[in-house]
Order: sequence, then structure tokens, then C-alpha cells
Amino acid sequence: MTITLTSTPAGPARTGRRRRRKLTFDRASFMAVFLVLPLTIFVLFVVSPFVQALYFAMTDWSGFSPDMAFVGLDNFTKLLHDDVFLRAVRNNVLLAIVVPFVTIVVALAIATMVTVGGPTKGGIRGVRGSSFYRVISFFPYAVPAIVIGLIWAQVFDPARGLLNGVLTAVGLDGFQDFPWLGDTATAMPASMFVMIWGCVGFYSVLFVAAIKGVPAELYEAARLDGAGRMRTAMAITLPQIRDNVQTAYIYLGILALDAFVYMQALNPSGGPNYATLTMSQELYMVAFRKGQFGYATAMGVVLAVMTLLFAAIVFTVGRVAAGRAEGSARR
Repeated sequence: MTITLTSTPAGPARTGRRRRRKLTFDRASFMAVFLVLPLTIFVLFVVSPFVQALYFAMTDWSGFSPDMAFVGLDNFTKLLHDDVFLRAVRNNVLLAIVVPFVTIVVALAIATMVTVGGPTKGGIRGVRGSSFYRVISFFPYAVPAIVIGLIWAQVFDPARGLLNGVLTAVGLDGFQDFPWLGDTATAMPASMFVMIWGCVGFYSVLFVAAIKGVPAELYEAARLDGAGRMRTAMAITLPQIRDNVQTAYIYLGILALDAFVYMQALNPSGGPNYATLTMSQELYMVAFRKGQFGYATAMGVVLAVMTLLFAAIVFTVGRVAAGRAEGSARR
């Protein structure tokens, strides 16, 4: 009996035929809708304005005249010697360090309490009345930021503010007419408190949804091993929702680097000795009060670069932490 062997087409030839697919209407429409259109919108409304801002930052544009002279990097050089702007940069860096960290810690504590912080016996559940705590914690986020700022500005009012009234009513006479937003030592902490108060509810709900996606078996195993609440949170909850925490940190960092709405409502002038002045506030005052739009645009470029740098640092730290966790798990 004779057996005839037939050879199949070579690999490269088959690959070549795959690559020479015809451009059908379906493929063309898919590329146009899901690739070309989003890319065009991104270039027009993100890349193009940034390039335009970079050009304006190298001019002496007044903002209300078509005439402008190209000055190169003079505006950026001037920023390096602008004491007010440098103070605003330091304030923004401080906000970017404190506000995201404290907000995430508090939000994680609330989320853990309402999901897995209940009794140590029986099923894994939150504390009694966890739904009530969830609603109460989310309530501040439902209020616009400008309204939150204006409300707390009245609460901190030295003469008629609720805070001083309560403190003096309980016998703390030292807080009589105390200027919370007018004192260098308390202006920034008070402003940070308002920002944290306004944001913690949303991120609590975000972390609640993330924790509910963690398999209950992990918490049950930790409970059987005798792990305490803090150990469980650090060894199970935090690693399992690392991506959510990273995303929250980036968004909160962007909020802290801007902070215009909160700070403008609490202290429009930048506080005592510029204690609460932010880059966005200084940018606004230089542009619309001094008519130096070219110089103000340079501030905006610096703010944008700092925001991108902050996001890159958070991504890098998150990737390094994830790599170390995977390495420890393999061992």
C-alpha cells in the first residue's frame, strides 16, 4: 500500500495570507469609530490645547490683545525667582502628600468597618447599621465643592462661626474669636480638613465595592489563623484592592494639586502670609487681575507637568509594590 504525504503551506506563507486580509466595510467602520474618532478627539481637545499653552507660555501675551512677543524661556526663568509662586508650589506639594494619604486611610477604615469589620464569629459582615454609616459618609460628596467651601468658611468664622461657638460653650475660652483661616498655624490644616471631609465619602463607597469583590474565603482563612483586624486589613484587604487604591491616590493627588475651588471659597486671598495659596489661585490672580496671561500660562504648564509627574510616581510605586508582593508570594 502506498501512502502519499501532502505538505501543508509553509508558516510564513500562511502568515502572509492572514496579513493580506481585505479591508471590509465592517473593519473600516470599526477602526473609524473606535480608533480614528477617539484619537482625533484626543488630539484636538487634549494635545492641541497643551501645545498651544506651551507656546503662549513663551510669550508676553496680555490676554486681551492679539499682539504678543516671543520671549522664549523668560517666563519659566522668572518663575524660579518668584517667591509667591514658589510658596504656592510648596503648598501644593504639601497638599498632594497629606490629603490623598489621610483621605485613603480614613476611607479604607470606613469601608473595612462597613464590610468586614463586624463580629469575629459567624459570617463575614460589617458592623451593625453599616448601611447607615455608608450613607452618612457619602453625603458630603453629594454637595458641590464650592458649597462645601463656603459652608466651612462660615463654620470657621472667628466671630459668628459654629466651631468657635461650640468650643467656647464647653469652656474653652481661648478659642473666643479665634481666626482658624487667618492664622498661619491653622489655615492650612483647616483647609486640608475641609478637602478630606468632602472627599472621604466617595472613596469609602469606592473601597466598599472593591472589598465586596474579595473572596470571603480569604477573610475566613485569616480569621481561623487568628489574624487581627489590622493584620487582615494589611495582608488581605489592601493587596486585593491595590489597583483601586492606586487609582484613588492619583485622582486625589490631582485634586490636591489643583484645589482651586476649595481654597478660593475658604481663603480667596491665599491666607495669612500665603499660607494656603495654591498654584491655580496664583495663576488666576496673575492672569485676570494683572493681565499677564503669558506668565500665567507658564504657571499652568508647570502645574500640568507636576500633575503628570505625580501620576508617574504613583504608578511606579504601585508597580514596584506589586512586584515585591508577587516575589514574596513565590517564595
